[in-house]
Amino acid sequence: MEKKDIIRTVMEKEYQISPEAVELIYSSNSPEDLLKYVLSTVNDSVIVISIEDIDLEGFDAFSAGESHSDKIHASSTEKRKILSGTSILSSRSENPSSEPDSFVVPDLLSEPVLSSEPDVITTASDPSIKLSQDDVPDSSVQGIVLDKAYEPDPDIPDASNTPDTPNIPNTPNTPNALDTQSITVLSDEALASDLASDSFSSVKTATPTFSFHSSLDENRPVSSFFGQENSLSSIPSNRSFRTESSSSTSERGILSSSIDEYKHYPGKNPVTVVSDITGHSTCVGEYMQFVQYFRDRYSRLSEIIRSRINARPIESLKRRSFRRGGDGGSEEISIIGMVSDINSTTNGHKILSLEDPTGSFSVLIRNSDKELFELASKILLDEVIGVAGSITNDGSLMLATKLIQPDVPNNVQRRTGSHGKAVLISDVHVGSSQFMEDAWLDFLDFLKGESDSEDMRELAASVRYLVVAGDIVDGIGIYPDQELELDILDVYDQYKKAAEYFREIPEHIRVIISPGNHDAVRQAEPQPALPENIQAYFPENIVFVGNPAFLELDGVRLLIYHGRSIDDLVASVPGVSYQEPAGAVLEMLKRRHLAPTYGSRVSISPEKKDYFIIDPVPDIIHTGHVHTLGVQRYKNVLLVNSGTWQGQTEFQKRVNLVPVPARVPIVDLENFNVKILAFD
Repeated sequence: MEKKDIIRTVMEKEYQISPEAVELIYSSNSPEDLLKYVLSTVNDSVIVISIEDIDLEGFDAFSAGESHSDKIHASSTEKRKILSGTSILSSRSENPSSEPDSFVVPDLLSEPVLSSEPDVITTASDPSIKLSQDDVPDSSVQGIVLDKAYEPDPDIPDASNTPDTPNIPNTPNTPNALDTQSITVLSDEALASDLASDSFSSVKTATPTFSFHSSLDENRPVSSFFGQENSLSSIPSNRSFRTESSSSTSERGILSSSIDEYKHYPGKNPVTVVSDITGHSTCVGEYMQFVQYFRDRYSRLSEIIRSRINARPIESLKRRSFRRGGDGGSEEISIIGMVSDINSTTNGHKILSLEDPTGSFSVLIRNSDKELFELASKILLDEVIGVAGSITNDGSLMLATKLIQPDVPNNVQRRTGSHGKAVLISDVHVGSSQFMEDAWLDFLDFLKGESDSEDMRELAASVRYLVVAGDIVDGIGIYPDQELELDILDVYDQYKKAAEYFREIPEHIRVIISPGNHDAVRQAEPQPALPENIQAYFPENIVFVGNPAFLELDGVRLLIYHGRSIDDLVASVPGVSYQEPAGAVLEMLKRRHLAPTYGSRVSISPEKKDYFIIDPVPDIIHTGHVHTLGVQRYKNVLLVNSGTWQGQTEFQKRVNLVPVPARVPIVDLENFNVKILAFD
């Protein structure tokens, strides 16, 4: 077993490992057995496996005792047993079965390869991000022009191309098995004839990961999100996520630990934490938690849509008791559902399968309706939408005339009355050999008011907040051979060095830090704030929050999200690219959800509450992760994707990735104008 194999195996189990621990395991007589022992005995509260976590004496005793070994193996197998169950949303099904469908928690590696232990969720390394050659996409933004060439990464799927999938024969048990010979469209006889000879082929807009996404599963129930009461008793209670370790209330000014009460940080530059997973994670990967998660998502997003349309439950559509209009067509019907499947017909029409707590229903979008069809091509699996249209005579299909996303109301009012500036940064990556220390020190000099320019000193004097959207350090064991690109090989030493830098920031500036996928927290999102033993390195004026987190900065609403789901949106939504990362955030806002597709590149912990729903609408959404810069406005909401403080690494060179480092967006909290400062 090579060292890189040790690191990769540890990553797959959602831990990090110190170089010293890697060396100890590698130099042992049986590295593979020792590694298995360490992973089976390490405490769930451990983030980084160090030498102290490797019990060599216990391993010797473990190796000598057969019966003890059998017990450990059985325990490990039980903990990672594949979850099984039926539907996630509906409490009843038209085709009830005594046997639950399998429900597989995926291994989310960068390559779509299923692990032999599929319920252990892992994450991939940073995506391949390219530099935009366009100006920052907002006319009011003052600053630099990004003029380097962008070259597409061959490893990233082209969002403009829909993957081809072989035709799937219609069978009575598949969700897309419509009786096309009997379809009669009340308002369009010609289309009925077209559909009668049309077969369906599965064309997914996103790679399916959970079994309930796959139209290949012939035993898939009618509804696959909302759950079935008669199957719950057979569901094992196995852990598939490492839960957040319990901790006492922080001494940093948190006034309340209740999920129903906000956390207030008073002072000259006050902060209110409105929504944050920190201290409230209850997920252990049980079946019912998936049910609760999807029900919460559906309930809250459908309520937003319901304020705009008068929707019926899906079960009512199958009663076929609709009035005929004067022109012979049926009345327009509206439904709200979660998208469980996306297919295409051989004639190019699109079929969406929608689900609500009462059942599932198929919706046809005709390619002759160009505007509607273009909107449907951007629909993602698991997002909640509303659909209006007419129903066929047999009640088996809706012909869509309108698609409604939750979106942001047109009348969103921008908050006024605040003052001063907020500095938005992310992806510092302290500890990396490519960390741009000189540029970072220039940035610190700016914050301290020590710039040569009078204008810069005046601007610095107005800064009230510094918000960091994740990846404070480069971490350990995030990707194979990472240790070859590190100046600081211990993750705790990385945080100590980062804390030294942050201690230089003037005390009158309130600093807010949220984690990212390189930080020492669980990889499954939503992520809690950095552990208290790491927080202790930093000065007292810093507020640590989770990812994502909804805050109020002296009345201005700010939503922080590291931005991992940008990878999914670039791969799945036509027109979204790494060139303009704010465009991906715009798609999140239209869906009112930060990570619409479940089970793709983003590992999502099924908490009782969906922390990714964008409600209420913020004034600013701040993201990072993609190491480039983007600023955009949409319906009075400012979208900022900040850059990085890390130069091009060897890994980025291999994938032709050119980051945009040392660019700093500064937002005026009074009018939300943005300036971008360059420190390179």
